Amino acid sequence: MHLRTRPATALALLATLGATLAALASNALSAPPDGLRALDGEWIFVEDRTEGHTLEQLGPPMASKFSMRVEEGAVVLNGHGSGHRDVRIALDGSITEVAEPKTICRYRGAWKDGTFEYEVAFERVAGNAVGGIGLIRRKFRITNGGLLVSVVVDSPAGKEAVGIYRHAEDIALPTPAKATIGDLAWLDGAWLGTRSSGSSIEERWCPPLGGAMLAVSRSVNTSGRMSAFEYLRIVERDGGLVYIAQPGGAKPTEFVLTELTKTRAVFDNPRHDFPRRIVYELSPEGRMSTSIGQLKGGTPNRIVFKREGN
Repeated sequence: MHLRTRPATALALLATLGATLAALASNALSAPPDGLRALDGEWIFVEDRTEGHTLEQLGPPMASKFSMRVEEGAVVLNGHGSGHRDVRIALDGSITEVAEPKTICRYRGAWKDGTFEYEVAFERVAGNAVGGIGLIRRKFRITNGGLLVSVVVDSPAGKEAVGIYRHAEDIALPTPAKATIGDLAWLDGAWLGTRSSGSSIEERWCPPLGGAMLAVSRSVNTSGRMSAFEYLRIVERDGGLVYIAQPGGAKPTEFVLTELTKTRAVFDNPRHDFPRRIVYELSPEGRMSTSIGQLKGGTPNRIVFKREGN
C-alpha cells in the first residue's frame, strides 16, 4: 500500500528531525571527550620522571595529592597550589581570575590532542613589590603508567619537572614483614628531641603488651607553647605490624611494617600523600632517630632523640 504524505506533514517531520539532530550534535560537542573524563578524581604522586634529577632531588612536580573534576566544558581544580579551591578552568581559552589581597591569578586552559593543559599567571596588585613566580604551565595526559604531569615554572629557570600520579586504588600496597610487637620493645620509653625549627618534641612509648604499643607525641615551640601533638599506635595484624598515626587527633592513617632488624623498623603507605615512609632506628649509642619522607629519594625529615634523663 502506498501512502501520500501531505506537504505540511512532511515539513513538520523534517523540522522535528532537524531539531533532534541539532540537539544531538550540541550534546556531542558539549559533552567531555572520553580522554578528558579519565582525568576525573583524586591523584597521588608515585614517581619522579624529571630528566637529570639526582636521588636527593626526587619528588613530585607539584602537590603530592590533588584532584580534578570534569564538567561540561571545563575542569575544576583542587589542591593545585596557590591555596585556591574549586577553580573552574574553561576549555574554550577564556580566563578565570582569582583575586587575592596582594596578587591576581589568571587561569587559562584547553584540551588538545589528548592533553589537558593550563597556565596560571600571577600579577602583583598595585602597591606590592614585584617578584616571585610569574607564570606556571601544567600539562596532564593519561598514559599506561598513570597520569603524566609536567610542570614548567617560568621563573627563575623554566626547567620542566615531570611525574607520574595514580588513583589510590591503582597503587600497589607493600608486602608486609613478619613480626610481633615484642620485636619493637626497644622503642619503649620517653624520648626527647629538637626539631630544625628549634621547638622541642617528645615521644613517650609504653612497653609492648596485648599485641600493641601506644604513644603520644608533643611539640613545644621556643616560646614554651604546645604547637602540635599526635596519638600513635603500633598493633599486630595478620602476622605483621601496623603503625597508626593521628596527628592532632585527626582520622587515623596506617603504615605497614615492611622492613625490620633488631634496631630498625620501616613503615610504608604508598597511597598516602605525605609522608609515605616512617623509619625508626636505634643507634649503638642508644639514641633513637625518626625520619619521614617519600618511598624513594628526596630528603627525609629526620629528628634524633635521647632517652629522658640521659
